[in-house]
Amino acid sequence: MVNEVLQWVDGHPPPGPFRRRFWRSPVRGPWLTAVLGSVLLAGLTVMIVTGLLSYAAYDPLLPGNDATPAHGLLGFYLFDWPTGPSWLYRVTQGTHVALGIALVPLVLAKLWSVIPKLFEWPPVRSIAHSLERLTLLMLVGGLLFEFVTGLLNSQLDYLFPFFFYTAHFYGAWVFIGGFVGHVLVKFPVMVRSLRRGPGQSFRRTSVADTRPEPVESELVATAPAPPTASRRGVLGFVGLSSLVLLGTYIGSVLDDPLRRLTLFGPHDRGNGVGANDFPVNKTAATAGVTPAMTGAAWRLELVGPAGTTRLSREDLLALAQHTHYLPIACVEGWSIGKTWTGVRLADLVARAGGRPTDRLFVESMQNGGGFGAVSLSVDQSQAEQSLLALKVEGEDISPDHGFPARTIIPAAPGVHCTKWVKRITVIDGGA
Repeated sequence: MVNEVLQWVDGHPPPGPFRRRFWRSPVRGPWLTAVLGSVLLAGLTVMIVTGLLSYAAYDPLLPGNDATPAHGLLGFYLFDWPTGPSWLYRVTQGTHVALGIALVPLVLAKLWSVIPKLFEWPPVRSIAHSLERLTLLMLVGGLLFEFVTGLLNSQLDYLFPFFFYTAHFYGAWVFIGGFVGHVLVKFPVMVRSLRRGPGQSFRRTSVADTRPEPVESELVATAPAPPTASRRGVLGFVGLSSLVLLGTYIGSVLDDPLRRLTLFGPHDRGNGVGANDFPVNKTAATAGVTPAMTGAAWRLELVGPAGTTRLSREDLLALAQHTHYLPIACVEGWSIGKTWTGVRLADLVARAGGRPTDRLFVESMQNGGGFGAVSLSVDQSQAEQSLLALKVEGEDISPDHGFPARTIIPAAPGVHCTKWVKRITVIDGGA
């Protein structure tokens, strides 16, 4: 009786997209899906690796740096983020965001190519099939969540009611689980589809000669409509769309003159003037930092084994000054290189009575919001290029860029280059 019911359900799908005849494109089929899938396999693997590196760059093992409630086993791969080369985070995070934007047309094309699978009937046929469907749900749901929130973050449009950093982290692991499971199940199918596909002949097939693939598959139309595009045309359109999107964004991760050609980037963020003419994510007004807080009465509190020292900006300018060209790179993907001048953090550690094995805890004057304080590793605290910066390109840092003083850490995320520094505390590196 049960088998008869299952057979009847299998043979009577609901109307609409649950029926094979609903899907009529003669282009859709296993080969096209496999081609798109092979490109995405490489691209998404790079995105996963660079995304995990982005999390490691925040040094979440240090006290106060992990913005997730608890990474637990998900932090199994974490390591001390290096301070060199200084452009490391600029490259990894720039690749992550730029590649994510470029892959949008490929993701949409891949979803279009397999959409009949999303409406399979019956939805579940066996335990093995249910596991496959679960990985598909994790893959598609996680992928869409990561792409949508990531794109909104790159535009500084926080339309969602949750903290991006935390949600993107956990969403990534849902996606990774679905991705790995789906690849394990579908990789042999992808290889077979590529081998039995049209090969080079698809380059010569015109729109008029385009026919459904001669294989039995739920992706192949049983009642195909007249062709309006060839497979070559579909792949060309998707590839060109990806290149266009990449071209409209790539200037955000490069210095002038390409930066001025950027179209796909936020244009409502304020920039400064002169040497301070570079992107500002959080202005002084947004951070609640007033001119009274940064005026002549401002003092840097330097706390260490030697006690607490209060240094004015003039006191800091009187100390040995060091100048380095360092990029500042943010999680949104944009970055820019600038020449910074200030006091070495290692010198401040020594001035506070610390040792070369000690690290720093840096606090900002900002009022609320994330990343108002950061723990720096021993390497970051002692690196030759790690500065408490007072000037940029020879000019005073503007209020929106962190006046009267901000830290600049080589290879670190921008949010760990604390603006409006009020207190630096020396911490035992072994603690």
